[in-house]
Amino acid sequence: MKARIHITLKDGVLDPQGKAIHNSLEGLGFDGVNGVRQGKFIEIELDGDDAAAAKAKVSAMCEQLLANMVIEDYSVKIDG
Repeated sequence: MKARIHITLKDGVLDPQGKAIHNSLEGLGFDGVNGVRQGKFIEIELDGDDAAAAKAKVSAMCEQLLANMVIEDYSVKIDG
């Protein structure tokens, strides 16, 4: 089964990369973009067929290694 993890900065945390992307989009003429926040996307292949156990395992991975829990939030989706 596959875990899809989306990690983003928490609201209120400055996002200099998002700001740089926003400025570049404006410079390229893309109007109507009011803000950009960037993040990380991680896919992990897992053994087993218990989606609930897989989600719990991946959540532990996020909290211990993949996400900085002080400044980042994460969401997990299990496929398969």
